[in-house]
Amino acid sequence: MKRKLLITLATCFITLFCHAVAGMPRTILNLDSGWNFHFSYDIRKNIAPQPVTLPHTWNATDVLNGQLHYYRGAGIYNRQLAYDPAWKDKRVFLYFEGANAVADVLVNNKFVTEHKGGYTAFCAEITSYINADTNNAITVQVSNAARMDVLPLTGDFNVFGGLHRSVWLIVTNKNCITPLDFASPGVYITPTSVNTYQAGIEVLTKLSLPLKGHQMEARTIIKDAAQQIVGSQQTIIGASDEALLQPFDIKKPHLWNGRRDPYLYQVTVQLFQDHQLIDEVTQPLGVRTFSVDAQTGFVLNGQHLDLHGFGLHEDVKDRGSALLKADHQKDMALILESGATAVRLTHYPHGNYFYQLADTSGIVVWTEIPLVGPGGYTGTGFINSPELKAHAQQILREMIRQQYNHPSIIFWGLFNELKLDYDDPREFLTGLQALAKKEDSSRIITCATFLDTDYFNTVSDVIAWNKYYGWYGGRFKDIGTWADDMHKQFPRKPIAVSEYGAGANVLQHQETMNAPAADGNFHPEEWQTAYHEANWEELNARPFVWGKFVWALADFSSAIRTEGNINGLNDKGLVSYDRTTKKDAFYFYKANWSAEPMLYLTGKRFSQRASAVTSVKAYTNMANATLYINDRNRGTASPDSLGRVVWADVTLQEGKNTIAVKTAGNGIILRDSCIWIFGHSSSK
Repeated sequence: MKRKLLITLATCFITLFCHAVAGMPRTILNLDSGWNFHFSYDIRKNIAPQPVTLPHTWNATDVLNGQLHYYRGAGIYNRQLAYDPAWKDKRVFLYFEGANAVADVLVNNKFVTEHKGGYTAFCAEITSYINADTNNAITVQVSNAARMDVLPLTGDFNVFGGLHRSVWLIVTNKNCITPLDFASPGVYITPTSVNTYQAGIEVLTKLSLPLKGHQMEARTIIKDAAQQIVGSQQTIIGASDEALLQPFDIKKPHLWNGRRDPYLYQVTVQLFQDHQLIDEVTQPLGVRTFSVDAQTGFVLNGQHLDLHGFGLHEDVKDRGSALLKADHQKDMALILESGATAVRLTHYPHGNYFYQLADTSGIVVWTEIPLVGPGGYTGTGFINSPELKAHAQQILREMIRQQYNHPSIIFWGLFNELKLDYDDPREFLTGLQALAKKEDSSRIITCATFLDTDYFNTVSDVIAWNKYYGWYGGRFKDIGTWADDMHKQFPRKPIAVSEYGAGANVLQHQETMNAPAADGNFHPEEWQTAYHEANWEELNARPFVWGKFVWALADFSSAIRTEGNINGLNDKGLVSYDRTTKKDAFYFYKANWSAEPMLYLTGKRFSQRASAVTSVKAYTNMANATLYINDRNRGTASPDSLGRVVWADVTLQEGKNTIAVKTAGNGIILRDSCIWIFGHSSSK
């Protein structure tokens, strides 16, 4: 636990996301406060601006009002930036973690840059735009209006407009490690060969050296988790060098081993000018090997690791995508509690802080660009338009360079559910795969399709399917038959399930299992639970399925949906939109995935019962559990292979019934209970 805390504290200082530290050669200041906001092109006079603190989105509270066409337009953010005399002879940059979806940046009313894409960072130098000894006006116009040259074109999720991630000011010396390489840290760390005895590490540093005539030197230090130096190197930099490659060998490396041992080293690159330290960047290093086999699934450091977890959107009730660190921490805590080993970050690159959490928690990450079903169900998509191609390539390059050093990231994703109605995207996707490999040859490229063919089998290293048997037609156990068929058809292609799930409103219930309409207003929690029990049973029995990703960790907003008696919400999450309620299916996975002793009584929210004779079900990973009804012992039973304990044909008394389950073992005592009411005697 102490080691984890040390690692977590260390990551707070990762290059572009730390506060300024006195005496450091690079100053980094947070600019989240002090902004004013108003919508663009408002012709009313004397409109009072709204004070806001970043992260901010103007769509945070309109998503559940049944507004199919929620506001997608432009807004303007303004703030003052006081000049610091210490910036004299320095370079000043603005760094945006994310502005959704197109941002135009002005300083003192002069245009500086435009960035397209709301889910990757961008950085602009403003040295020549700021005035000394005065306040400087920073203006950012952001638009989330739909455009045919900006991804995503469509999606079953909302595109929240605004400066929905943090903004930073970076001040460096004239010569520096560049922050302008697609807003990356400027330092790229690659394990080149790893075994029990040694790990080869390459550190590539991108430089910006406009000030000539000085002796330049790079010193790179690798420290272990105890802050002991395990490698160091000093290199003289040539006058024309724009990049520097330094190789290292770490003896007997301590591996980053997922949740079992998420061990991190720390790499610091220092830039010296005439023997004085002028810049410094620190990045995490996780040493690991990985592969995917078509027969046996995912392998981490030579051992099979079953990848199971969730899809996750950056979307929380009343905040939209303008998440705080506490929101990310809450989601990671839920992922860890469930016992998940992996997460698919959908359908766009997420904020840097979540990748840091994954690094220190040992969660394997699949992250992807927002190439999501261009055109939806009615549009043409224009996947082969030059503008859209260029934007997809831009976002892919930005995602890889910005997140390159996170050891948790194993999979880069190219797309989700592309349609084939109007154009053939395979040639373009093959080019995207080649670009991803050029940017990062070490990781695995994947994609998520919903077409049961080999159409996309050649455009990525591995492939995954979104399947919803038992929700959008079919039967629960069809997913096993489907997996066997795909494996038989494509025995050399590693396959996964990138999405599977069913909706649930925790206020809706059923005693008799009848399939609800996926697009209807009745989404009983019991059907979602039964769906996941059956689907997991099938998937768990097939180790060749290299990843199983539940759709989704939490409910999220989607303006196109009116179902489950709630407007604008995709209710397939195992946790509620506000993260306060864990649905029964969440605890099913916890019983199957987690080693933490647990016991959970299902159906607690289904308090009003119409049948006197019913069954009671609990989930546990303990040896057995005992049922008590109104304090009477109704028997002890052991869980089945899926962690289920069921007491059938239990009779309820008229009125109030106290249902309790208990278990004990190895010094641990667990209890869970609820009240069920049978009949009309609720006052008893």
